[in-house]
Amino acid sequence: MTIRVPLPLGRISVYPGFPGISGDPVRRPLPALLCILVLCGGLATAQDKAPIVLGLHADMSSGSARSGEAIRRGVLLAISEINAQGGLLGGRELELVVRDHHGVPTRATEQLPELASTPHLVALLTGLHSPPVIQNLRFIQEHQLVIVSPWAAATGLIHHGLTPSYTFRVSPDDARVGEFLVAQALARGHTRFGLILEKSAWGRSNEKALLEALARRRMAPASVQWINLADEDLEEKLAEVERAGADSLLLVVNAPEAVGLVKALAGRPEDKRLPIYSHFGLCGGDFAEQVGASLSRVELHMVQTFSFLEARSARARSVLAKYHALFGTTSEAQVFSAMGTAQAYDAVWLLALAIQKARSTERARVRDALERLGPYQGLVRTYQSAFTPSRHEALAPSDFKLATFDSRGVLVPSQRGTSP
Repeated sequence: MTIRVPLPLGRISVYPGFPGISGDPVRRPLPALLCILVLCGGLATAQDKAPIVLGLHADMSSGSARSGEAIRRGVLLAISEINAQGGLLGGRELELVVRDHHGVPTRATEQLPELASTPHLVALLTGLHSPPVIQNLRFIQEHQLVIVSPWAAATGLIHHGLTPSYTFRVSPDDARVGEFLVAQALARGHTRFGLILEKSAWGRSNEKALLEALARRRMAPASVQWINLADEDLEEKLAEVERAGADSLLLVVNAPEAVGLVKALAGRPEDKRLPIYSHFGLCGGDFAEQVGASLSRVELHMVQTFSFLEARSARARSVLAKYHALFGTTSEAQVFSAMGTAQAYDAVWLLALAIQKARSTERARVRDALERLGPYQGLVRTYQSAFTPSRHEALAPSDFKLATFDSRGVLVPSQRGTSP
């Protein structure tokens, strides 16, 4: 499934065809050399004004489709601003092409060759899932595909040893999330952790991060449980954690799998409901709606980096107003997965700055420029230098905070302070 997205708040950008040579048929044809010169001039003009294409390769229709849509909205917000300011490289507008891999790595592998050959495509933004990228790192490297992740968090997506690296991230990475979750749980008095993880490259990345965070404190988990994608009945996994004597859960699953777990937990007596410290993956679907009233009966904290409920800068207010205008919302509470939207917004602006700095849409030159950007005040943070040759992670632990769901199912800052 390919979606070509019209640009909001401006002219709809399409791929222009090469202009032909027209003339009065009764006149003598133009000399061959003149025809060639005119054609070459037309080709140059078309190239100069052709749209600069960004791709979004994500789950747009399956269990984590909400994350894909949140990213798409952030991308469109940034594109609308950039195009309204005159575009890039002397007037070339940005255009977005969306490709839906349904969260399936093999489908992503099948789609990448077409995306890599898309005319004028400079970079791909990825979705919630890390495996579709990690499984295709060799292809990405060989085809010099600039990848910017505004959500996927697996450590191996960035730290893979391939040089020069074409993968960048504007999102928390698992290694730092693991440390943050352990510190936050300890600060709230918990010492025996049950780990429940998705059986995937992302889950293994988080297991490593969490175990290392515990080992640094000379601790070990009470229990480690693995779940498969689409698992709904997690009663036995929860029972195993309880039998091991855990006093809290460190949770690394996405929305579809988290629903059954939270419902099972909500059915326990109040004094048996383990508090949950969760990775941000579960806010990529309609988790709150599916859990319903059970959500109010559990204590659940989740990593976040951004919320329009807290953001008060002039830029945040401006972006929020544009969000309402584009997507028909009227309040901050209606902006779902705001973290993904904000990180995608910042990612596109960083790409735009790199294209301008490179004075080119050549992927290798844009890649190099991303490592040499100056300061940029984004939504999530002010980036002094978002990336360097040795660091392709734009965010830091100081950007992390905890959020919880209120009675409406809206993510709000956790009541207690977030500093361990």
